[in-house]
Amino acid sequence: MTDLEANNENTPLLHQSRLAQLQHDQDEEAQSALSSAVTKDEQQLAGSTVGERLPYNDYTTIDWLHDLVKDSYRFRYIQSRRGLRYTLLSLFDACSGWIAVVLIGALTACVAFVVDVAVATVSDWKLGYCASNPFKNREACCAHENSPLLLVISQEPRLGECEAWHAWTDSYYASFAVYVGMALVFGVIGSSATMLTKSSLPSVSTGEQQSSTTIKPNGADMSDGRSSPATDVSGGKVMYMAAGSGIPEIKTILSGFNIPSFLSFPVLAVKAFGAIFAVSTGMCLGKEGPFVHISTCVGYLVGMLFPKYRDNGRKMRELLSAACSSGLSVAFGAPIGGVLFSYEEISTYFPRKVLWRAFLCSLTAAMVLKELNPTGTGKLVLFETSYGTDYKPVHYLVFVLLGVAGGIFGGLFCKLNFLWSKWFRSFALIKKNPVLEVFLVVLATALLQFPNPLTREPGDVVIKNLLVDCNDKGTSQHSLVCKNELSDETSWLYVGYLIYGTLAKLVLTTVTFGIKVPSGVIIPALDAGAFFGRLVGQLIPSISPGIFAMVGAAAFLAGVSRMTISLAVIMFELTGQLAYVVPHMLAILVAKWVADAISEEGVYDLAQTVLGHPFLDPDVAIQIVRKRKMCTEVLIPPKRTMDEITVLVPLTNKVAYTLLKEKLAKLKERGLMDAGLVLVQCHGASNVPILQGYISQSELEFGLTRLVPAAIPGQADFQIRLLGHEVDDLPSPDTLEVDLTPFVDRTPLSLCAKAPLEYAVEMFSKLGLRYLCVTEEGTGRLVGVIIKKRLVGYLEQLREHGATDE
Repeated sequence: MTDLEANNENTPLLHQSRLAQLQHDQDEEAQSALSSAVTKDEQQLAGSTVGERLPYNDYTTIDWLHDLVKDSYRFRYIQSRRGLRYTLLSLFDACSGWIAVVLIGALTACVAFVVDVAVATVSDWKLGYCASNPFKNREACCAHENSPLLLVISQEPRLGECEAWHAWTDSYYASFAVYVGMALVFGVIGSSATMLTKSSLPSVSTGEQQSSTTIKPNGADMSDGRSSPATDVSGGKVMYMAAGSGIPEIKTILSGFNIPSFLSFPVLAVKAFGAIFAVSTGMCLGKEGPFVHISTCVGYLVGMLFPKYRDNGRKMRELLSAACSSGLSVAFGAPIGGVLFSYEEISTYFPRKVLWRAFLCSLTAAMVLKELNPTGTGKLVLFETSYGTDYKPVHYLVFVLLGVAGGIFGGLFCKLNFLWSKWFRSFALIKKNPVLEVFLVVLATALLQFPNPLTREPGDVVIKNLLVDCNDKGTSQHSLVCKNELSDETSWLYVGYLIYGTLAKLVLTTVTFGIKVPSGVIIPALDAGAFFGRLVGQLIPSISPGIFAMVGAAAFLAGVSRMTISLAVIMFELTGQLAYVVPHMLAILVAKWVADAISEEGVYDLAQTVLGHPFLDPDVAIQIVRKRKMCTEVLIPPKRTMDEITVLVPLTNKVAYTLLKEKLAKLKERGLMDAGLVLVQCHGASNVPILQGYISQSELEFGLTRLVPAAIPGQADFQIRLLGHEVDDLPSPDTLEVDLTPFVDRTPLSLCAKAPLEYAVEMFSKLGLRYLCVTEEGTGRLVGVIIKKRLVGYLEQLREHGATDE
């Protein structure tokens, strides 16, 4: 045995990287290929125990631990340099997060200003136009006449008359027809714009369709019969990026998954444009959810300007968590509630520095929006009220009743909306023509809502009308609500309007949520709760019914969304009524308890289930697995899969190029795009395969298709050893053995096969792992590899079929 062979035998499999050799002038082509895909910061990882990570594939998970180490190397690199340039660079790096969130907050407020003004104008076009300026809404058109038109509602066609405002017609039925026709036009425009963002996720275009199958123990697949997302044979799962609120997708992204193009500028533009016309139709939807998506898009685009965030998935998600808060801040004028909403409802990773930056981002958005003043009031509080009466202890029973009603509505909404989506959208005509579904929903909404003057206005105006305090002389004289409530005799027509409005909002919200337009469910839930609360208030003397409308709105939204702390703060900021925080808290808590008893999933969790997005909720997962005595080995892939993804590395530490190409081809056939190869090596007479490292599919493909061919002429790079050729011979890929050490994770996390399944859930959720290796107890022999998607799929199956004790 030669000295060289002896050295090779004694050299560890995953030795110190030789990326520095690529900088040698002998192989400029290989150096160029490397530098085009690997940043200098990433090259610093070559000598560490963490394998190099390249740009992530579509719809794959990010590696939180690797990104943490990667950011540490970047920070140390900057700090180790001397000179004025690097001192300034270090200061900028420290301030970049704060600069970014200020930009995000300001830009989000600007977009919200445009959308708010446009919605107010376009929605009023269904009723008439401003003669002095067609681009003014009804309130702005008549502002000089001091007429609070937003509270003027009558059955006559001329709603809120003033000299500058002209209704389309004097006839009630002609006005009805114009209202319906304009709503249909707006709905088609909004839905057609949304169709422009149709996209197919390549992750499921081939191989196993992860969105429509679940995983049995030991790796078997089983169809669960659930309605799966739309799929395209050639392009994978079809998504309309600008449809819906975007909150379920953002939760998926912040949990560590990638949805390609979801946060791009075209999606932002279409989301804003589509939201204007969708909300203007009068459908039971709101722009508050889309604002969260818009703010996240702004956060992503701003983050791409900073290398600190552009090149690190973990850091980018920290910035996106802060950006989410500004969306709800501008939607409701609730900066504190926006921060809490991001923490409670959306983010899965929210350290203190993210909390501080979210606070600044939300504050900046609120300050800029207040100065832009889209409502013309100069105030952030949207539904400012000042009730002259206070509640008494006996009224706590009424607040509990409102909470129970809100929980029942929320639980039934989640169940009925899922059944409606599964049934109605399964028809081929509706599935292939989403614009037709929007047309039908708009038609039904306009026909049902116009006859009732309380539901004729946009959703936010409806809430403002129902929360009005009739003891306020300045507003009560212009309000249909107060005119009926202050009359000496009970107006049964008005009571009928309240009952009709409650039922209409319940039904229309159920059939509307999920259609292909930018939409949210927050405002419709508040509307339904406000109607019911105002109705209950008619039965309670000596106290303003607006109080119950306000508490009922919070209860209904809590039942739908399962928000608690953030919702209580949002309601306080919305109304400015600090004295009613306790009733809000009571009703919200009761609503959540009741809704959880009816349906475990809130509206955003439901949407994730319907859309088929992977998401790992650690709290829910632990509740599922603790009912069974399961160990981690139930998730081990079958033997055939393990044979395909395992590479036995000889003691020479080189693997045949053709073998790796074959393994890569099999990975692509599986269609996961989130898997990889596990490297094992046998030592001694026991011949036990011991875990040595892991290389992901994207990194393996990059190394084999770009770097290895580019390095062939140099022969020194990547330790290419020729078989049967002299050193001066021109090598052939069929005779190559390669070592892709720079791309291998040399310290993959592992878990004993007999460990409880809770261990795997905790490691995946708390550490943000992309994969987890499973070894045999005692020997350390590799048993299997679990990827995050496999765990999520298995937990979904357990949840669908119910977890029972074995």
